[in-house]
Amino acid sequence: MTARPRRSRADRPAPDWDLVYKRNYIERLKRDRPPMNVREELPELIARGYEDIPEEDIVRLYWWALAHDKPKIGTFMVRIKVAGGLVNAAQVRALAQISNDYGRGEAELTTRQGIQLHWVELAKLPEVMERIEAAGLTTNGGEGDTVRNITGCPVTGLAEGEAFDVTPVIREVADHFYGNPEFSNLPRKHKYTISACESQCNAPEISDVALIAVRKDGREGFTLRIGGGMTNTPRISRDVGVFIPREETVEVLEAVTNAWQRDLRYRISRAKARIKFMMDDYGPEGMRQRIEAALGRPLEDGVAPEPTADTDHLGVHPQAQPGLLYAGVPVSSGRISGAQLEAIADLVESYGGDVRFTRQQNFLLGNIPESRIDDVRNTLRDIGFDLDRGRAFGRSIACTSHRFCNYSVAETKGKLEEILDELTDSYGAGPIGDLAIHVDGCPHACAQHWVGEIGLQGTTTRVDGSDERIEAYDLTVGGGLGSRSAIGRRLMRRVPTHEINGVMDRLVGAWLKERADKGDFNFTLGDFCNGHTDDELIAVAQGIDVANASPDTSVGVRVPGPLLPLVDGEDRIEVQAPTVGEALAIVAKRFPGFKETVMPEGTVDKAFLIAIGDEDVRNLDGMNTAVQPGADIVVITALSGG
Repeated sequence: MTARPRRSRADRPAPDWDLVYKRNYIERLKRDRPPMNVREELPELIARGYEDIPEEDIVRLYWWALAHDKPKIGTFMVRIKVAGGLVNAAQVRALAQISNDYGRGEAELTTRQGIQLHWVELAKLPEVMERIEAAGLTTNGGEGDTVRNITGCPVTGLAEGEAFDVTPVIREVADHFYGNPEFSNLPRKHKYTISACESQCNAPEISDVALIAVRKDGREGFTLRIGGGMTNTPRISRDVGVFIPREETVEVLEAVTNAWQRDLRYRISRAKARIKFMMDDYGPEGMRQRIEAALGRPLEDGVAPEPTADTDHLGVHPQAQPGLLYAGVPVSSGRISGAQLEAIADLVESYGGDVRFTRQQNFLLGNIPESRIDDVRNTLRDIGFDLDRGRAFGRSIACTSHRFCNYSVAETKGKLEEILDELTDSYGAGPIGDLAIHVDGCPHACAQHWVGEIGLQGTTTRVDGSDERIEAYDLTVGGGLGSRSAIGRRLMRRVPTHEINGVMDRLVGAWLKERADKGDFNFTLGDFCNGHTDDELIAVAQGIDVANASPDTSVGVRVPGPLLPLVDGEDRIEVQAPTVGEALAIVAKRFPGFKETVMPEGTVDKAFLIAIGDEDVRNLDGMNTAVQPGADIVVITALSGG
């Protein structure tokens, strides 16, 4: 079947709001029941009881970063925004006490330099939010179609070589956009990052909007990259080619965001609403024209600099301020307890420092007097954080995992720690120190598996000769950020959980051997993967000859976590079909519950969207859209508000 040639959305007539509301359930919901208002309705929802809360109100709670934990028994995750990751001792102590009082003493550091709690009961949500705000923090816009937590380099203001300290800019941007109703009804989530880090450790490549600090003719300002992102179709952001004077930062960010949110092409389908798709359609020059139109004037030319080196800010380093040090502390999988937070607050308060959460789910202690570093090191070790632990534990990240997330289908945090422990035992902490493994539990890619040197995405598979389903992982290789920025490529599918450790061991062992043979200790695992064909890497991973390697080329129908009971827990259903419609029909025939819920009349119910990658099939050939071997057809719940 030959696909019809298609025009870019930029060449198509702009839709009107009537079409948006017809096609997009969430846009109708936002119009009829603005999600920001749900906080005022919390007392009523609590009085009704968790089981009687409509699903659309659960979605509206996302705008306040409240999401029901798994299993859905009335407890919630609460995500706290921390602009730039910077908190003082009093705020850390408040987070510790809130975790202990409401979250069973557990917390997680996030990949957006925030922190989140679990186990919070519905009736306690108002109290928790009040206590968070009393500490000078917020949950407002931590999820939903908002400006999410603004990230940056954790050592901003501390490091040598910065163009300037962007901390005041991050605060100004956060003060303007957090909770601003003009930017709380966006087409989808929207992520800013702002940094002066020469290594660009804050991952501007995968951010929706990235400001990179520079000096031009002696003036402080920023260059602009737009269009990065993860999920099913990852993108690397692109340089728009402008210079933004520091004092114009908020005004230009407004223009960038308005150019996107006012273009109704990006409200038709949530599968293709992110600003990365606008960059796809218009390119850097077209984006610049639309930003300048929204701004009402032209922007100066500028060129975004490349990163000068790669760093993770782990370990002890001198600050720009004489006599002071900072210490980057690895936190395995980002898990931290209320007791540990309280001890950190006491430690930092004792020398007048601060705490900075990092993108890699670690934390950093700033402004440590040189005379206190041994005490700091010992105290951290006593509470469970060893500064000398292998760097791979601090460079690798994992998503929330299926313990709490309703979309995750496999263990992530525990699995990552298990793999790293085994690799450390086999090869030593030093040799694997530069390794970055990213583990996700589902295609949403919250742990950014596409840019890990090795990325694992949770899935399931059947036990041979049985109907029993077990956890498994899709494997990607060759991703990276910074000077080695790249989207990884999928190498293997559905590797059972009991086999993935061996696969990882064989790949890492082969890389280390080749690195030693070359005598080049800058030779990364990404370099190793990019220097070999997929067949060669599969053979290494499986421990077989290249001639016997067989890449998986099946067509899959991806089913999200909340629908797994309808398909006997099978999150990726392999089928042989030339079109989307025929593939879904096979699944519907095999699983009556899926047919009744997703395709009750033989067509897809309005509560669901069908996509290939991030492309809504309604924008292709609908159910007649052709699918190629190896492609995934993705079922998306229209009420998914994350």
